[in-house]
Amino acid sequence: MPLGTLDRTPPPFFKQGASAFSKLLLFSAMALFLMVADSRFHMTQPLRAVLATALYPVQWLAMQPVQALRAMGDYFISLESAKSESQEASTKLLSQALRASQVEQLTLENKRLRTLLDLREQLKVEGMAAEVLYDAADPYTRKVIISKGMTSGVALGSPVIDESGVLGQVTLVHPLVSEVTLIIDRDLAIPVLNVRTGVRSLAFGDAAGGGGLELRFMGSNTDVLQGDLLTTSGVDGVYPPGLPVARIDRIERRAETAFARIHCIPLALVSGVRHVVVLTPQSSQIAPRPPEATPVAPVKKGGRS
Repeated sequence: MPLGTLDRTPPPFFKQGASAFSKLLLFSAMALFLMVADSRFHMTQPLRAVLATALYPVQWLAMQPVQALRAMGDYFISLESAKSESQEASTKLLSQALRASQVEQLTLENKRLRTLLDLREQLKVEGMAAEVLYDAADPYTRKVIISKGMTSGVALGSPVIDESGVLGQVTLVHPLVSEVTLIIDRDLAIPVLNVRTGVRSLAFGDAAGGGGLELRFMGSNTDVLQGDLLTTSGVDGVYPPGLPVARIDRIERRAETAFARIHCIPLALVSGVRHVVVLTPQSSQIAPRPPEATPVAPVKKGGRS
């Protein structure tokens, strides 16, 4: 057999090399060695720094969508939380404002009631407290409905006052309620007295509907000044004397007429009053007039018996 035809390659047994287990042990030993060497001598620290620097842009780009989604979620959560807190704060503010308004209203009402009770004790006239329920339905008159009526002893013509002065007069009595005509009504008149001068006059409701009073039939040369206080004179037998009624606000003297036009502002709260006192009319407290003596016929002298 020629030598060139012989197969000089080694058998497959000698081509296998190291086994897989041997390779595992070798690589494990190398890895353990590198780990120990790196922990002791920091051999791979520069390599890690270079890799971190090189991969930072890639890592930054990869994190942008995640950060954007997270920021968007935080924005909507904070927006919803801000709306909820704003609504809650507005509700609390409205509740506090309403409570403060109620406290202020109750304080003012309490003050008015105390003043009204003090005025009632000072007067030497019997009276009863009442509450204004609502305004009368007639738009052409100035009347209110109070919570006392015939069953409570309210009499027709009774004066009605509040804590500041005369408010009006009872003009209609029902079993449970009564109708009070205010002093600013054009059909109501009240005798008044100028405290400064002692001049008596008659105050009517403003016919123009301006919410005031007017002194009529006062001469142009009458001694009246702006700011003069008018009180009840008591000559009508209805209103007790000395109750505050109004103050003179404006005086108009015209050359073509002999009378002055005097406008007054009522002291009572004619709009929005709630608590009043109904007084007993003066006429019911005045002693009746004694009966007239029966005239005796004179005896004629010299007459026949």
